[in-house]
Amino acid sequence: MAGFRAGFTAMLPIWLGVAPFAVAYAVTARAAGLSLFETQLMSVTVFAGASQFAAAGLFGQGVGGWSIIATTFLLNVRHVLYGLSLAQQLPISGWRRLMAAQFLTDEAYGVTIAAGPVQPGGLSLPFLLGAELSLYAVWNLFTLIGSLAGAVIPDPRAVGADVVFPLAFLGLLVPLVAGRRELLVAVVSGLLAWGVSRFFPGGLTVLIAGVGGALLGAYLTTRRPVDA
Repeated sequence: MAGFRAGFTAMLPIWLGVAPFAVAYAVTARAAGLSLFETQLMSVTVFAGASQFAAAGLFGQGVGGWSIIATTFLLNVRHVLYGLSLAQQLPISGWRRLMAAQFLTDEAYGVTIAAGPVQPGGLSLPFLLGAELSLYAVWNLFTLIGSLAGAVIPDPRAVGADVVFPLAFLGLLVPLVAGRRELLVAVVSGLLAWGVSRFFPGGLTVLIAGVGGALLGAYLTTRRPVDA
């Protein structure tokens, strides 16, 4: 239970960024023609901010169901990397794996990986679930608030709330850069993500940059100096 509480409270600073975007999603979905029930149901069952925004926007444009599915798949494909990373450090199976996968988000993954080395006993399932359900609770609560409040809520981007997410991940990254190798991987991954983002959607950008950074990190970790 202590691990769950630690994971839950570790996400509290990120609520500042998640809450306004949950409201913005709800306003977007209602404007696209989704009912209050449909808007809330998507947050309860899908729980993926970027995908929900995309799906609501495409629905409002009258796009077909398969196109919406394909788009949201590309946006969420980065979660494959998250799952592979967690599976190496947190061996779980059965319903626990399914539950952890259902509620996994970028923020929960980042906070869990960053906090793992300093948690008693290392990375744990209770901490991960606490982090995941913390965001799940606030996302659904503010989806409902946004659905009820409607147009009276300003766009989070207009007030600069979107800066919370990159700053949060930068804060998670800095403690993990322990030497020149980690710094090189971070810089190369960032540049790769910037370049790829000019041609591909966000989810695919994260996947390509993540794979590229992982391969570079593996090479730098396993290479052996050449004997003179």
